[in-house]
Order: sequence, then C-alpha cells, then structure tokens
Amino acid sequence: MRQTYILALDQGTTSSRAMLFDEEGKAVAIAQQEFEQLYPQPGWVEHHPAEIWSSQLSAAQRVLNDNKVQAEQIAAIGITNQRETTIIWNRETGEPIHNAIVWQCRRTAEDCDKLRNDGLAQFFQDRTGLVLDAYFSGTKVKWLLDHVKGARELAAKGKLAFGTVDSWLIWKLTGGRIHATDPSNASRTLLYNIKTSDWDDELLKILNVPRQILPHVTPSSALIGETDAALFGRSIPIAGNAGDQQAALFGQVCTTPGMSKNTYGTGCFMLANTGTQLVKSKNNLLTTVAWQIGDAAMEYALEGSVFIAGAAVQWLRDGLKIITNAAETEALATSVADNGGVYFVPAFVGLGAPHWDAYARGTIAGLTRGSTREHIVRAALESIAYQTADVLTCMRDDSGIALSELRVDGGAVQNNFLMLFQADILGIPVVRPVNAETTAAGAAFLAGLAVDYWSGVDELSEMWQREKVFEPQMKAAEREQLLTNWHRAVDRAGKWIG
Repeated sequence: MRQTYILALDQGTTSSRAMLFDEEGKAVAIAQQEFEQLYPQPGWVEHHPAEIWSSQLSAAQRVLNDNKVQAEQIAAIGITNQRETTIIWNRETGEPIHNAIVWQCRRTAEDCDKLRNDGLAQFFQDRTGLVLDAYFSGTKVKWLLDHVKGARELAAKGKLAFGTVDSWLIWKLTGGRIHATDPSNASRTLLYNIKTSDWDDELLKILNVPRQILPHVTPSSALIGETDAALFGRSIPIAGNAGDQQAALFGQVCTTPGMSKNTYGTGCFMLANTGTQLVKSKNNLLTTVAWQIGDAAMEYALEGSVFIAGAAVQWLRDGLKIITNAAETEALATSVADNGGVYFVPAFVGLGAPHWDAYARGTIAGLTRGSTREHIVRAALESIAYQTADVLTCMRDDSGIALSELRVDGGAVQNNFLMLFQADILGIPVVRPVNAETTAAGAAFLAGLAVDYWSGVDELSEMWQREKVFEPQMKAAEREQLLTNWHRAVDRAGKWIG
C-alpha cells in the first residue's frame, strides 16, 4: 500500500502554505507562495481574495506534484487561516464585492469607539467574549455592506455570502457548494454568541448584518465536504478547520485545561486551554472558542494578543537599519550584560492585550549617552517577553490556573536568548517542540481525527516531542524590578495620540 497523508492548508497573512503530514505527525513536505499586501490608506490593510485563493491552490497542487503524491493518497484536508480577515462575495457569480479587509486594518476604529460610547462594550463582551475593537470581523462586514454600492440590496435578496478566509477557501475548494466556517473562526467575528453557540440576532441587528449572508457553523473536526474533483484529479474530504491560533494550540497538543502556548510571529498570540469551562476575563483578555471535535462539547480558551513582536525586529532591520537580519539579534543581545536601563515599547499600532490602547505609540525609554545599538536590540527582544508576561499574569488571575509551562512556536523561538529570557521573566519553563509547524499540524490533526487517520488525542500526545526546555534562572527580585521598569515605560507610551 502506498503511503497516505493529511494535507494541511495554512493560509496566512503574507503567504499561503501547503504541507503534507504523515502517520507519525511529521511534516514531510511544504510548498509556499507569497501574495501582495495592499495599503490603500494609512491604517488600512487589504488583500485580493482571488490571490488568496490562487496562492493557496497553487501551493496545494505544487506540494502534491513536487512530491509525486496522488490525490488518492490524501486521507483528508485540514484548513487553518489568518483570522478576522473579512471577505464578502456574490453567491451567483462567486466574485468578491471588494478586496478582503485584513485583521490588521484599523478603518473601523471609530465605529468601535461609537459602539463603546453607546454603552455596548459589555454587551458585546458578555455574548462574544471579545472586546470591541476593529481587529474583529463584525464592523468590517458592516463597513463593506455600507460602502460597496448595491451591497445591502444584494444582501437583502440573499445573493451575498460573508466569510472569514476559511469560508472563502471552503467555498472555492467545493466549487461553491458549501458555505461554512467552524466555531473557532465564528467566535472571532463579534457576531457569534459563544454561550448559545449560534449567530446572535441582537448583535446582528446592532451591526446591521443580515443573517442570510452568514456561513453555516460546523465542528472544527468533522467531515465538512469534498473538493471539486477538477482541482486535484479526484475529490478529497475536507475534515478539519480552525483559526490559526487555535490550530497552533491544538498542534501543540494543549488539550487539557491549563496547558498554554505562545506563537511568536509578527505579533504574539498566547492561548490557554480552559476546557469546557467558558472563563470570563476580568483583565481584557479574550474568551474564545478553542475547537469542537465532532459532536463533543465545545472547548474554550483564554487569549491574549500582542500586536507587535517579530515586527519590532523587522523595524530594527528595515526602519533603523541597525541589523541586517533577525538571526544576528541573539549575538548582539548577549554581547551586553543587561539592557543598560533601556526599555522599548513597540506600540507601533497601539497596544493589544491587556491594555487595548489603540492610541499608544512606540517608545524607547531610559536612553543615556552610554546606550548602544546592542542595548536597543536587547530591549526589542525583551519587549516581546515582557508583553507575553503581562498576558500570562492576566491568564493566571482570570482562570485561577497556575500554568506549569509555556509551549512555544513561531519563527522567533529559534532565538535562544529570547526563549531563556522569556522563561526568566515568567518564572516557568519554556518548551520548544521538535515540530515548529504547529499551526499546520493543528489543522492536520483536526482533519485526521475526523477520518480516523489517528485514533485520538492520546496518540497525538505521544507524537508531540520536546526539542529544548528553557528553565528559569533569574532571581525573583531581579524579575520584579525589570517588570516594574517595563510597566513604567508602558505608562509613558499609553494614549500618545488623540
């Protein structure tokens, strides 16, 4: 018998990737294609929906062709995606009515301000688990319906379909037969009631979004449909679907309450599994759906989103031009004994959790004549760890769960200085896995469970392997002093504009 695989489609903010996973849960092949980023106005970010689809399809077809894998060798497809990015298309023509509005886009910040001024912030949080912010999809949907000529009339006639990127891919993969999402993506829209597990009519009314444009919500691990046979030579089951951060949590096999992971990318996204318990945050974290496996109960997570992490290092390279590549930051940071009193708050687009200050701006504090580029580079790396620590502290407070370790993934986890400093500033071990492709792995695992490619979560846990554990070494007094100074710097960055 020929080897079979799970095909994971990992549709990200800057590129689309396709990966093959074998029965041991290992990523054995990958294809990737970048696509264009559009910035029509300051603070606005868009993508071409057609390019999202073409890049994802191309990556999927290439990973099969390059590795001489036939469609019949694919047991199932799992999808994971950039969350909150919003697309509306015509059901009859399949054509988008506008570019995709990306999760980073701030065009609806004033709409969110108005909703807060109308006293609706708590109402939204109670039902969705989210804070009122332009980050999420709901106000993006309203903007498209309000600003694209004829959109509201078409929506009223049932001729439009809204979806986050997963829904768009499922629609295209199935030849327009299936309009679906999963609870993890639905819970990021400001339109989905995480208590009733359904779209919320009162929220839809507030944002003036007609229910008929919304996708059907199916479990994260279940048979969703089959691909159009013309795409890969035969139909393939689509059996897994989750937003990228929830997929990474599942890919790290954080499947019991209290287990947590942090993804270090452009931003940082920390999630802690709270099981079937829906934990309401007192500290401006997000209560979100983690996943739903078949007909089992919904499982939840607390999430803290740090907007700028790796992007701060990119700024050192492209903005300040004091480094040539991210890899050299480790040597520069370790070349000095400490940060020299320098603290860098990378609030380029405001501050995420737990501050949610859209009007904060980047600040470098504590500079003296003796400050060097090494101190600034070290402060940039430390800022990633400090922001993560702020989120973790809130998670402990909200859940009452003492997190015993933090599993990490993303590009920056190869920086040993950052990982050790992260362990030091948290006071718990930081665990780097052998398989760094945890987002795609999560999508593959969800799909594989649905088609019995793997027997269950216990088998997935056995496949997950540690590559390195970073044990905290810092004394408590030093940790407390560093965090105190960091919070002083954050205070200075806060509410800078407006």
